[in-house]
Amino acid sequence: MYVELFQNLGLSKNEAELYEALLELGEASVSKLNQKTNINRRNIYDVLNRMTEKGLVFVVIQSGENRYKPVDPHKLKEFILEKQAMLDEQLDELDRLYNAKPKTGEVFIYRGPEGWKNYMRDMLHVGEPAYFIAAKGGWLDPRVKDFFPTFYKEAVEARIPFFHLFDWEVQESCPEILNYVKTNYRLLPKGYSTIGAVDIFGDHVNILSDLHPGGFDEDFSFTVIVNPIIADAFRTWFRYMWDHCPASPNEKISGQP
Repeated sequence: MYVELFQNLGLSKNEAELYEALLELGEASVSKLNQKTNINRRNIYDVLNRMTEKGLVFVVIQSGENRYKPVDPHKLKEFILEKQAMLDEQLDELDRLYNAKPKTGEVFIYRGPEGWKNYMRDMLHVGEPAYFIAAKGGWLDPRVKDFFPTFYKEAVEARIPFFHLFDWEVQESCPEILNYVKTNYRLLPKGYSTIGAVDIFGDHVNILSDLHPGGFDEDFSFTVIVNPIIADAFRTWFRYMWDHCPASPNEKISGQP
């Protein structure tokens, strides 16, 4: 039931299965764990040793076969925080290495929900105003919706302004999207909606397809172009479209793109 969760938190598949089994059993011998999980006995010993080193399991020494108990699940949070602390110590140096060579002129593909999260992280990293043509509120897709509040909080703290040109249908089929945005949005004219979209921020242009109001299709992917000249061109086209679309009710005059 929780194996996928544990794997997402950094445990291997076998570690996740054994930890879940121990949570259910309270404590167990290798024989019992073998019956419960069908993991090879020899592999169980190796995995339990690694989990013991990580502090996720401890051994109950007794005559006969030793037994193993799981630590409190709160340890998993400590486990993540320890990893984050390790990364934070080296993050400045990693950033230096990443930014040592210019990325101008790159073209690459992002796929699926994790690709979408990377795209949102790119937006935070660039830290410049973002413009959305044919926006559809893809951040409400159930697969990424839980990630959005963290992204939005960081964007507000970084004072990154957003300007949305939504498809006309958004107000009819998914009006809650407009409640999220509240201001600095306009609607494209009826009859000009597509399943595509273009997002521009800094020197990035993201060309998206297979979108619908409030989400994206199963095999969603999009093309990322990193090129300041192309990005400037798209921003110019965005301003033309913005100027020819009616203002939204709550639009701030100071918030013009």
